[in-house]
Amino acid sequence: MMKRILVPTDFSNNAYSALCYATRLFQNQVCQFYILNTFEVHTPVLTGRIDTKKGDLLYQKLSVESQEGLDKVFHSIVRDTDDLAHTFETISVSKGLTQTILKTIDSKNIDLVVMGTKGATGASALFMGSNAVKVIQKVKNCPVLLIPNEFDFKTPTEIAFPTDFNRFYIPEDLKPLMYIASLFDANIRVFHIHEEEKLDEIQEYNYHTLKKYLEDFTYSIHWISKLNQKAFLINDFIDQLDIDLLAMINYRHSLIETIAHEPVIKKLGFRSSVPFLIIPDVN
Repeated sequence: MMKRILVPTDFSNNAYSALCYATRLFQNQVCQFYILNTFEVHTPVLTGRIDTKKGDLLYQKLSVESQEGLDKVFHSIVRDTDDLAHTFETISVSKGLTQTILKTIDSKNIDLVVMGTKGATGASALFMGSNAVKVIQKVKNCPVLLIPNEFDFKTPTEIAFPTDFNRFYIPEDLKPLMYIASLFDANIRVFHIHEEEKLDEIQEYNYHTLKKYLEDFTYSIHWISKLNQKAFLINDFIDQLDIDLLAMINYRHSLIETIAHEPVIKKLGFRSSVPFLIIPDVN
């Protein structure tokens, strides 16, 4: 159950859209949201009292701005969700974003991190900003849901789940996917890009295990031969089947690991036009 949700914000429209999306996704659930803003004080190497004083003043200025920004977001989201059973708490921290997210996941027992793919200065050519990439690389113990730039909520009735069947599934892996699917009675579209004509023994075993786990859901399995780069095939699949949410497990040598290497993002042409749920590797 995703009851405790962390949403980082840099006060951009994209960050607010991600927060709104999360409140709509869990509109029928009782949830505690933590809205996080981080700021870093970069001061010259401190040598004397004047430098220390400058650093203190800058810290106070940034701290006040952070708190004021969070207050605005808090009042807006409380107003926009007054019909929902959600509570909100704001957190302002003077530290790096990724390390603060990791600490907050532990200290607040977070079930899901939701963030926009681009910050206030996001280059539109990139699928996701460097913050989102860093979070995917570092967060190994909590699902992360990335929301495309200023994305309006659409009920996720079609969920794509790309897999190569090379990895053994355990129920824990699939929990976030199955939980979100159960909220809206969604179809799960298992999407297999095959390089060989037949599955090998391991793949065969994993294929049947996955089917067993999904038997209480509406699902279908789509076999696509690898004629193109995987990222392009996934983009096409999203477009053709009108997919509302993309879900993948982030394990070693997985497609996500490839995507999360920054130079690769541009080359891959991976542009998720829909929210993207990244499930950590529990194995």
